[in-house]
Amino acid sequence: MRISFHTDAFNSAVFSFEKALAWAKANDIHYIEAGLIEGVSWIHGLGYFPHISLSEDPLKVGELLEQYGVQFSQLDAAYPLSGNEGLYYGVPYVLKSLAWAKLVGCPNIATTDGLKKPEEMSVEEAMELMKRAYGTIVEAAERYQITVNIEVHGYFTTNPDLLERMLHFVQSPYFGLNFDTGNSFIAGQDPVAFCRRFLPAIKHVHIKDVSESLAQVMRGKDTGIGISHVAVGEGVNAENIKNILVLLRDHGYTGCLSIECEGQGGPLIERSLRWLRSTFQELNIPEEKE
Repeated sequence: MRISFHTDAFNSAVFSFEKALAWAKANDIHYIEAGLIEGVSWIHGLGYFPHISLSEDPLKVGELLEQYGVQFSQLDAAYPLSGNEGLYYGVPYVLKSLAWAKLVGCPNIATTDGLKKPEEMSVEEAMELMKRAYGTIVEAAERYQITVNIEVHGYFTTNPDLLERMLHFVQSPYFGLNFDTGNSFIAGQDPVAFCRRFLPAIKHVHIKDVSESLAQVMRGKDTGIGISHVAVGEGVNAENIKNILVLLRDHGYTGCLSIECEGQGGPLIERSLRWLRSTFQELNIPEEKE
């Protein structure tokens, strides 16, 4: 399996994207996941933002990645698609992201639903809206030969029965699942059982632990964690993550595991990386670095 990390880890440290790449190189990580924004802002231009703008030249960004020996595992275009705004803003955003990803050589795009059911819609109405959205998106994804993944993150995607229906909106090899160990747990689900059910659809994985204090307050009451403030392996979800790695190993998964946690400028995500690599050794999982 391949180890990646989401540049969310360096939001609070106000890293630039290039500084996140330098951290990756220093820690012998060869895959990275970054958020995508449209346009630019002062915080992005001044180098205080670790994500990527669609206004940037993807070929130039590709050259920068090559300098650091890093590739994209996935680009995060997860504007919620479950409400009316998903059609107006989310679909065009994902479509632009696909073209950008093709030029930079990124194989996956992450998408998702909203944290709550839209008040103005029934579940069935929202599902029908998302079916239309994903139909348009996956048609383009097939043209670009980039996989569009549904991330487990919101009201619909953390419900296994609804997610099952979503994954059947379109039949395509370029449509799959970004499984998230932390969001499935905080939503009150059993992450191991969740992962087992959807193993054939998993194309990318977010490795996220959950602190005991957050679990006590929010488990079963929320559907997603913006960023986890505990190192992977040090929270109440650690044993689940280990069991999920066993499931993935035995299924033959060779894709990316993207670490998601607050990095604290490095120390917290470095502890996460050490735990994951140690667990790889314990479970006899080879780390692919190319």
